[in-house]
Amino acid sequence: MVEIVVAEHAGFCFGVKRAISIAEQSSELSKQGKRVFTMGPLIHNPQEVERLRKKGVELLYTEDALKSGDTVIIRSHGIPPKKERQLKELGLNVMDATCPYVKAVHDAVVKLSQEGYFVVLVGEKSHPEVIGTLGYLEESGGKGTVVESFDDLKAVLGKDKVGIVAQTTQNEQFFKEVVGEIAIWAKEVKVINTICNATSERQEDVYKLAPEVDVMIIIGGKNSGNTRRLYEISRSLNLNSYHIETADDIKPEWFIGVKRVGITAGASTPDWIINSVVERIREVSKEEQNEYSRTCREGAG
Repeated sequence: MVEIVVAEHAGFCFGVKRAISIAEQSSELSKQGKRVFTMGPLIHNPQEVERLRKKGVELLYTEDALKSGDTVIIRSHGIPPKKERQLKELGLNVMDATCPYVKAVHDAVVKLSQEGYFVVLVGEKSHPEVIGTLGYLEESGGKGTVVESFDDLKAVLGKDKVGIVAQTTQNEQFFKEVVGEIAIWAKEVKVINTICNATSERQEDVYKLAPEVDVMIIIGGKNSGNTRRLYEISRSLNLNSYHIETADDIKPEWFIGVKRVGITAGASTPDWIINSVVERIREVSKEEQNEYSRTCREGAG
């Protein structure tokens, strides 16, 4: 029977648990006939977002649908402060589910801006957390840029005083490389490491586990940046690495002749999905073992 090793820090982080708790509390309002929405997906896990929708927490597609008295939940990734003010001016009940670690990034860019630094935010340009953080930078009157690849460093050339922060789910290795590159030619560099502990722990788990197993399974939304980075790290260490969203994505051929399987999950992946994947792998392994035994018996006959 295959051995299944689940990483110590797989699944929900503190910020996601908090956001889910706020959403579930707010869902009680829907039972009173009130409307509850989230500004974009609360977390980057389609299955959990759908579970909340069934509880009455709807995904907001257009702000034109909002009416005074509606409840709007700010997603865990945060939004620009200007947008939050606009929502409140509409007479909405605004519930803030922004992750505290993301709030720390907002505080960091404002601090660096006030101290006169050109701010470098290491992250994905289109990610909602980055968009929200840039809103705080703009509000503070600061200047800066997002570095998603080394090509983006061109915008930092010639800046003497550079402050660097990171999207909370950024790859630690890439963040270190960007800091090192800027430190070579900027006269003054101030670094505030805003990668959250949950991200660091999950990445460290993969660095340890992926080389020690035959197959590595990474569970999480395909729209989840932190899950995608776990997969990229795992793939660099073990070619038999697969990024899936649910147990339905599992292919039996991945486990032919496999003795040890490693599993981790992004910070937005609920336990119920992780457990279903573990159970499915056990089923696939058992089916393979039964098929092997049957083939042996027929061969002997």
